[in-house]
Amino acid sequence: MEDLVEACSAALLNRNPDSKGVQRRQIFEDIKYMEEAWNLPLDKVKVGKRIHYRYSDPRFSIEKQPLNQSEIEQLKSAMELLARFEGMPQFGWVNELMPKLEQSFLLERNRAPIISFDNNQYLTGIERLGQLFQSILYKQVLCIQYQPFHSEEASELVIHPYYLKQYNNRWFLFGLQYESGRIFNLALDRIIDIRDENFHFTENTLCDFNEYFEDIIGVTKREQSIVTEILLSFDSKTAPYVLSKPIHGTQRIRSKTKEELVISIEVAPNYELESTLLAFGEKVKVLAPESFKEIIRERLKAATGRYEA
Repeated sequence: MEDLVEACSAALLNRNPDSKGVQRRQIFEDIKYMEEAWNLPLDKVKVGKRIHYRYSDPRFSIEKQPLNQSEIEQLKSAMELLARFEGMPQFGWVNELMPKLEQSFLLERNRAPIISFDNNQYLTGIERLGQLFQSILYKQVLCIQYQPFHSEEASELVIHPYYLKQYNNRWFLFGLQYESGRIFNLALDRIIDIRDENFHFTENTLCDFNEYFEDIIGVTKREQSIVTEILLSFDSKTAPYVLSKPIHGTQRIRSKTKEELVISIEVAPNYELESTLLAFGEKVKVLAPESFKEIIRERLKAATGRYEA
């Protein structure tokens, strides 16, 4: 036991100079755990007043031990989670390896789901996700045939792809449109065709995508967008929801009474912000600025007008 304590303490000191080593009691508990968890083939031989420890099988090694049932189940759960990344070639091995795990360890798939993700497996264009991922990874310039919602004809764009982002169950590609020198975002469900272009890839020097979305809601950043403080008033029934799930990271409480909650957010107004607020219906009112307040007022008037026709 003294040799084991000395060896373990030395190993701990190599990892952490501030370590105080290990106590005999901990060694005993670890040995007990290994015997139970790994069926450790251990002999305890008494020599004089001391107990000597050795493997019953001299060929035994912890590194050669197969996974125990608990570890197998943990691995299986992790792989089932990874298998959710459908369409991503980097995770295709998960579906290939799962049957091998089941056969090797006599596992059965868990037929009753215990977790669900907010996704749309029927979304048009989702099959392109893997291809675009690869293009970003290997810096491949693309020619994309794209048709926006409000256009009857498609156009071709040469894009240097940089980033993929999911928002509201839709995927968006961000990249440099070389001719304009601007960052474009393209919805995958509006892409008609993709082909590789034999152009020199231009590295991203225009934006940091870790910060790109900080001052907007969603994915749309207008060319001349300006970060603005927006004041919003919510009724008392909606206040707890808004407080527990902030609209934006800059959300601050301006006032709170039994009848009303007033908050402020600092964002660049865009279509997604308008949609977010319109989803609250009559439960929210834009207080400022007047220009954004007018935009919401006009959209609400247009909405009610559809019912009056």
